Amino acid sequence: MTDAPGASALGARLADIDERIADAARSVGRAPSEITRIVVTKFHPASLVERLHALGVRDVGENRQQDLTAKRAELPPLDGLRWHFIGQLQTKKARAVRAAADVVHSVDRDRVADALHAAGQDGAPLDIPPLDVPPLDILVQINLTDDPARGGAAPADAAHLAEHIAERCPSLRVRGVMAVAPLAEAPAAAFARLHDASAAVRRVVPDAGWISAGMSGDYVEAITAGATHLRIGTAITGPRPMHG
Repeated sequence: MTDAPGASALGARLADIDERIADAARSVGRAPSEITRIVVTKFHPASLVERLHALGVRDVGENRQQDLTAKRAELPPLDGLRWHFIGQLQTKKARAVRAAADVVHSVDRDRVADALHAAGQDGAPLDIPPLDVPPLDILVQINLTDDPARGGAAPADAAHLAEHIAERCPSLRVRGVMAVAPLAEAPAAAFARLHDASAAVRRVVPDAGWISAGMSGDYVEAITAGATHLRIGTAITGPRPMHG
């Protein structure tokens, strides 16, 4: 059995978060309309996505390819809904992710970008995108820690990766950067480094202005640092559902 938030509780949480986002944006002189709120629905059933859509949500995020694929297959087409893949991406899952995601936030190395690009080709030459395949929006994931085992490119490598994608992967469209703030550091300091990485990427791809940062516990700091996309889960969806 799944414990999913009731419609009224879900709507109340959503409205509360949206009000807090708007207040945080205005407090630093930003327009709330500049910010896209992505509801992270991991561990929740596809029915929650349907209820969120009925409440006006148009951006949802998934961490695991198999869940993303399954939920899209289970649900009917939902008008205007964009599916964001925000988890670590393995090259062997690139084809499945490309088939199910509208935006991929976690491109952190050349091989991942190449695999996503190849997945959209279906036999066409790699240097020419097929006319009937829309470009896939992607973000360069940045590792804000000193641990190379964590997902993300080093900030110093962000511009190089963006350049590789822009020059070698024409079926991908670099929209900006993404990162997760380290647990052992104040979010504001980490997000300031992400802002610098964003500036480096924009020197290579001038219109890549998206900054995907901020989750349920640190979205206010992310907004202050210039985040354009927030990935918010439990503050809207409630605790992970219980299965039994």
